[in-house]
Amino acid sequence: MTPSTSVPLLIKGGRLIDPAHNRDEVLDLVVEGGRVARLGKNVTPPAGAHVMEAAGMIVAPGLVDIHVHLREPGQEGAETIETGTRSAAAGGITSVVAMPNTQPAIDSATGIRFVLRRAAETAHIRVWPSGSITLGRAGEKLAEIGGMVKAGAVAVTDDGNSVPDAQLLRRALEYAKMFDVTVMEHSEDKSLMADGVMNEGPLATRLGHRGIPRQSESIAAGRNIALAALTGAHIHLTHISTRETVDLVRQAKKKGITVTADCTPHHFTLTEEAVVRCGTNAKMNPPLRAEEDRRAIIEGLKDGTIDCIASDHAPHSRASKEQEFSAAPFGIVGLETLLPLTVTQLIEPGHLSWIEAIRRMATNPAKVLSLPVGDLAEGSPADIVIINPVEERTVTGFSSKSQNSPFLGWTLRGFAQVVMVEGRIVLRREALRPVSAS
Repeated sequence: MTPSTSVPLLIKGGRLIDPAHNRDEVLDLVVEGGRVARLGKNVTPPAGAHVMEAAGMIVAPGLVDIHVHLREPGQEGAETIETGTRSAAAGGITSVVAMPNTQPAIDSATGIRFVLRRAAETAHIRVWPSGSITLGRAGEKLAEIGGMVKAGAVAVTDDGNSVPDAQLLRRALEYAKMFDVTVMEHSEDKSLMADGVMNEGPLATRLGHRGIPRQSESIAAGRNIALAALTGAHIHLTHISTRETVDLVRQAKKKGITVTADCTPHHFTLTEEAVVRCGTNAKMNPPLRAEEDRRAIIEGLKDGTIDCIASDHAPHSRASKEQEFSAAPFGIVGLETLLPLTVTQLIEPGHLSWIEAIRRMATNPAKVLSLPVGDLAEGSPADIVIINPVEERTVTGFSSKSQNSPFLGWTLRGFAQVVMVEGRIVLRREALRPVSAS
C-alpha cells in the first residue's frame, strides 16, 4: 500500500457508526496524517483540508473480513493478492485475513513473510496473513506456530481441512495460547463427509448427488469446543452452517469457554435449493443447508452467539466451475457481496440494526484476532467506509479475477461509496458527491 495522504480531510454530516464505542449519531470526522484526528458536530475544517459531504451516508470503520482466499502463491489464475484486495476494497473492506491453503501452503515464517512482502508490493488494503496449523495442512505434524506468529501471522488454521487428530489439535491450542494467537478451525469430520458434494437429504437424493450430513460439522465442532475448554485456549469456529453448531457455540459461551464463531452471507441467505438454480456456483463447503439452518444462523447473529460475518471468498476459474457438479471445486466469491447482502438480508428485514451489523463486520472480527483496527476513536487508523444505505444495484460482475457467485443478477442495496485505508482513498464511486477544497 502507498502511504496515507498528507492533505487533511473533513467528512461532514454523515451518520457515524462506531460499535466499539457504542456511537451512532450524525457527526463530522477529520482525517489527518492517516488517522482519525477529531470527531464532533459542526467541526471547522483544518487549514487546506478537503471537505467530503456525507449527509445521508453511513460512515463506519472499514470492514474486516477474517476469512479470505487470495490464492497467492500457486493459484494466481483464480486470484492474486492484488486482484483480491481490489475486490475487497470494492466491497467496503479495508482488512482481510488471508487463508494459508495456497500452493504451497503457508506453513512457515518464510511463507508468512512472502504474503506480507507481496501485500506491501501489490495490495490495495491491509492483508493479515494466517499460517497453517500443520505442515502442508496434512494434519500430521504441527507447523512452527511460534515462528509464524513472530513473522506476522495473526491466526493459525488448516482451513479447508479440519485437524483430524484430537491430540494434535490439543497441542496446537496449547502452543497458540503460549503465543497469544487464535486457532481458527474448519469443523468437519472427514470420515462422515466422505465424498459428499452437497447437504445430505431428500434433495441430494433426488438430484443424484452424494450428501454431506450436518453431523460432519456438529460432531467436529463439539470436539473443538471441548478441546478449547480443556486447554483454556481461544478457538474460533469458521463458516458455521447448522443449527446444531449454533447451539453448541451458544451453550459453550454460557459456560465461559473461549469460543467465537463466524458465518457467511451465503449461509444466512441461501438454502440447498440454490443448487437447483445455480448449479456449481452454489457448491461450497460447508454446503448450503436447510431453511431451519438458515434461520438458526440469523438467530445466532441476533443474540450474539455468532460474533462475525465473513465472506469465505473462494475464487475459482470459470473452467473449473463448468465441470459436472461432483467434479467442480467448492467455493464462491464473496468480497463484493458481503456488505449488500448483510444490508438486504439482515438490516432491512429488521434482524440486525446498523450498529449490530457493523459490529459483526468490523469491530468483532478485529477483536477476535486482536487486530489494531475496527474502530473510529480519535487517534485510530483512518480505515473508513462510507456506505450509501439505500443505493440499489444489480450484481453483474466483480473486480475479482473470478466470477463464481450465485448472486449474479441479484438486485441488492447498501453499497460502499468511499473506502479509505489510513486516510488514503482506495475506492471512490462516481455516484458520491465530489470531494471539494474548503
